Order: sequence, then C-alpha cells, then structure tokens
Amino acid sequence: MQNPLDVAFAGAPLGLDPKMANRHGLIAGATGTGKTVTLRVMAEHFSALGVPVFLADIKGDLGGLSQPGISNPKIDERVKAFGLADFAFAGSPVCFWDVFGVKGHPVRTTLSEMGPLLLSRLLGLSDVQEGVLNVLFKYADDHGLLLLDLKDLRALAQFASDNAAQLRAEYGQVSSASIGAIQRELLGLENGGGGKLFGEPALKLADLLRTTPDGRGVINILSSDRLMQSPQTYATLLLWLLSELFEQLPEIGDPEKPKLVFFFDEAHLLFDELPKVIRGKVEQVVRLIRSKGVGVYFCTQSPLDIPEEILGQLGNRVQHALRAFTPRDQKAVRAAAETFRQKPGINLYETLLELQVGEAVVSFLDSTGSPVPAERAKIFPPRSSLAPLLDAERERLVKQSPLFGTYEQEIDRESAYERLQLGVRSGQPPAAAPPPLPETKLPAATRVAARADSAGSAMMKSFLRSAGTALGSAIVRGLMGSLKSNLRGRR
Repeated sequence: MQNPLDVAFAGAPLGLDPKMANRHGLIAGATGTGKTVTLRVMAEHFSALGVPVFLADIKGDLGGLSQPGISNPKIDERVKAFGLADFAFAGSPVCFWDVFGVKGHPVRTTLSEMGPLLLSRLLGLSDVQEGVLNVLFKYADDHGLLLLDLKDLRALAQFASDNAAQLRAEYGQVSSASIGAIQRELLGLENGGGGKLFGEPALKLADLLRTTPDGRGVINILSSDRLMQSPQTYATLLLWLLSELFEQLPEIGDPEKPKLVFFFDEAHLLFDELPKVIRGKVEQVVRLIRSKGVGVYFCTQSPLDIPEEILGQLGNRVQHALRAFTPRDQKAVRAAAETFRQKPGINLYETLLELQVGEAVVSFLDSTGSPVPAERAKIFPPRSSLAPLLDAERERLVKQSPLFGTYEQEIDRESAYERLQLGVRSGQPPAAAPPPLPETKLPAATRVAARADSAGSAMMKSFLRSAGTALGSAIVRGLMGSLKSNLRGRR
C-alpha cells in the first residue's frame, strides 16, 4: 500500500516522513520539467494525511485538484511500473481564493495589518519615502485613525500635505515630494487592481487551517494568474501571509504531522530586490516557523533563486532537470548538485542535465532529520485531474463552500477617511482617540456581524508595525513578533 507521503519511485517508493514534513523543502527545475505535477502530488498526499495546504495557482490549472483524474497511457504505465495496486483517481477538498473576488473568496487585509515596511516594498518606495510613510502610520496611531483601505491612506497623505508644518513640529520633516510619490504609487496600485487587497472583512487565518468532516486537509488555492501581472503584489501578499502565520500560530514543537503546508511558487519573486531588513526577518521566520507546525516549500527554477541562509534550511528536496546553456546556468547546476548528500556511483551534475520530464533527483529527511542520499527517481502520478477546472464548476464549488458569504460582501466602516473628512468640514484636526473599552463577549450573531477588529485592537496592531519611526523601520508585526512578545511580557 502506498504511504500517504510517497512522492517518487526509484526501485522503491521515496516518501516524506510526516514528522519531518515541517522541516521545509524545495521543488526546483527548469520550465516544463514537471515541478507543478510534483507540487500537485505532494498537495494531494498532505490533504489525504489531514494536513491543510496553501498554494498559489500561477497558470490557472490547479483547480483540477478538486476533480478525479482520468486514465491515460503515461499514468497507466507508471501505476503498473510502481506496483500501485491500490491506485484510484480521486479529487481533494479545495477552497478557492482570489484577491479580485472573481475565481474564489476575496482575500483582504487592512493597511494596519500589512504595516508600513511591507507596504513600502509593495509600493516600491525609497528609504526617504518609507520614512514619511512611517510618519503617516504613527500619526494615525496617535489620533486613533484606522487605516483599513487605500482611501484611508490617500486621505491621510493629503491631510499631511496640507498640514506639513503641524506634522513637522512633532514628527520631523514631511516633504511634499515624498507625499506626492506615495500618492502616485497608491494611485498606480489601485489602477492595477491592487486596491482590492485592502479592506474588510480581512482574511482570518483560521480559515486556511480547515479540515473536512472525514479528516482530510483542505487545499487552499489562491488564483494568481491575474495577480501575477503585479509580481510585487503577489510576493508581498504571500510574505504577509507567511509572517502572519508565524506571529499568530502557537508553538507546538515537533508535531506528528504539519499543521499547514505552505507552497511558495515563483519563489524568486520573494527575494528579488528584497531589502536587507526584510530578508533577515524572512530567514528568521523560515528558521522558526517549523516549531509552529508550518512546512514551507519553495518552488522555483533554480536553487540560486534562494538565499544560501534559507536554502540550507530546506531539507526535503525534489530537483527536476536543469539546463546549462550559460555559465550562470552551469553554476546553478553545480550548486544544485552540491546541496545533495551524494550517493556513490552517481554523478549528480550529469544526472541533473539528463533528467526527463517527470523525473527528479530526490532527497528527503530521515526520521533523525538527516538527508538521505540523493536518488534519481520518477514522480508518482497524480490522482486528480490535470485539466483546468471549468468556470461553472469552480463557481459551484465556491458557492458550496462553508465560507461562502463570509468574505463576499465588503464592509466599509468609519475609518481614517471619514474622520479626516469630518475634520475638514469642521475646520478642526482629528482628536486623539479615547482609550479602548474593555473587551466584552458578544453573542455569536453579533460577532459575525462585527467581523472586523475593534478600533483599539486595530490601533495596537498598527502601532506595533509603525513603531519603526522611533525604533527603526525593522519593527513590524509578523516579521517582528518578538517586539509584541516583549510588550505582552511587561503587562
């Protein structure tokens, strides 16, 4: 019988030990060599094991995970060769997500949740412009202005431009040039559809950790074909999700199986021009998030796309064929070969160049956490459909989802935009917000209706992120969870 996490075959099955699956991994290889099929097979097996999965659908062809596959000669050949007597086509439970709300449940966060550091990267701001953005967030914190969507930040930027002298006295120089640059980038983000990412109700991470009544993990599929038209938005969203998981999930040590497996496709986009302060925190998150039961699997063309400090933490590896047309390509092949534990008699450099579609060099961690010697292997066939999902079937599945109706209707409550507009009409600057009221237990129906965080909670989250004005821009919630832990410890 096939082990739930058997991924490849090299005379015998090669599979992941569930206890080691949260030690992270890498799926790499040139375009068209079979990375997506490997990702699909792993997602199916994790789901069958009861582990929720998050992955991005870059090409729009992963919706077929929800449907049983159909027989074809290549699959039949592998089933027979691998001796898979119990092989049967089957779909997996899926949940579709889409920033634009077209191909799945809308995915939103708030500006306060994103924070000034990640938002600066999303907008492509310079260091000086990022400093001004930090001032805007700090001013919002001091005056109880909730920053939820783009119109809140636009209104705040306009207020800062009109009251630069007032802000300068308390927060330092706020140049009109930097304000103008921020406003232009916000306009560009909104015109490109990125504004859909910000608003309420915001994504609740617990909704990514669901299992079905029969114990299977739900595969969360983020529609990303349109999102990839803005690679910076795509990478920042996934980085935010990863940092939120790191911050919010409790420590569980070494679990019997992961609590969630997070596939980061097109991983090179995460590290392209990544500021040093963020890169350092990404390395920290990857190193520590496994103790929270989250396995992170980077999918990319070349191992050189991943910084060495992170590459060294990726113990479970499936390396598909690489091409060596240029000196840089040859360097990538050598680097890939050198990262594996060598098996006597195998020239991994030559092997990586010879691999056929559906083949890979595979090395997983054994029960002690040591990588087993690399094997040339063939990937197991997927049980789900390889064909793209029809729009009508996708719509049916979205409407049948237990989450349907939770995120579909956008909420626009009073926030910075309304407060600032009221101040303009009254001729008075916004007053400082009163301290938050003690939390009360609301009836379930009321909690659903009031899905968003309280003003006091949102202001605290925003403060923890924008505290970089005084403590350095590195202090950001999610990426800087240690600050929040320290604050809690002092209460």
